[in-house]
Amino acid sequence: MKNIIIFDIDGVIRDVTGSYRRALADTVEHFTNNNYRPSMDDIDNLKGEGIWNNDWEGSQELIYRYFESMGKSRGDVTYTYEEIVNFFQRRYRGSQPDKPETWEGYITTEPLLLTQEYFTTLTTKNSAWGFFSGATRGSAEYILKHRLALENPLLVAMEDAPGKPDPTGLFLAVKLIEEKLSLLSSLPVVYLGDTVADMTTIIKAREIQPEREWVAVGVLPPHIQGDVNISTYSQQLFKAGANQVVSKVTDFP
Repeated sequence: MKNIIIFDIDGVIRDVTGSYRRALADTVEHFTNNNYRPSMDDIDNLKGEGIWNNDWEGSQELIYRYFESMGKSRGDVTYTYEEIVNFFQRRYRGSQPDKPETWEGYITTEPLLLTQEYFTTLTTKNSAWGFFSGATRGSAEYILKHRLALENPLLVAMEDAPGKPDPTGLFLAVKLIEEKLSLLSSLPVVYLGDTVADMTTIIKAREIQPEREWVAVGVLPPHIQGDVNISTYSQQLFKAGANQVVSKVTDFP
């Protein structure tokens, strides 16, 4: 193998414009008593801060900010994090969020941004690959195993490591791939992601393990359309540390 390629999932492997982002907007709208529904730009601006990779936490933050704009404090917000998560999951997964076989929520309609054959091609080109995502394991495996039919894909999910931009999960994914394939611990690592937090993860990885080559590839999420938006979002990724920005994941390599 000549390198190790790690993929984010949301916005890279699947289009979450009408699912995660829709569930986030639904959640904020519900808990602000239907007074505020965040736009795509609102969500992009939040994620552009680089610390809101978790959409449950992002939902809660936008709810807090709405009430603060109304002159209230965060302590005045009586909704619990668990209530927010539960509402979000019922929109995203369905009425029985803990039973994947019954899911009928937004997750079932997510467009895929590549096919199984893409990963076969990577393997034939001597690239090892796996996934590091802030999505829950259930959600990620639903896409990787059920929709893409990948057999036992190497995955580090939300439950396995701290959230990005902490690089712990990235290090874990790389280590698991090295152990599985008996690879040298000196191969270059490429991480493909669509957010500022993804790019910052690579910056932090370089700080902790400077002896290794870490490459950050930004992928424009599907909802970014038009020359102005593409340019703005691309520059945001470059500023956060991207070595390269591609319009879609299949443009890499």
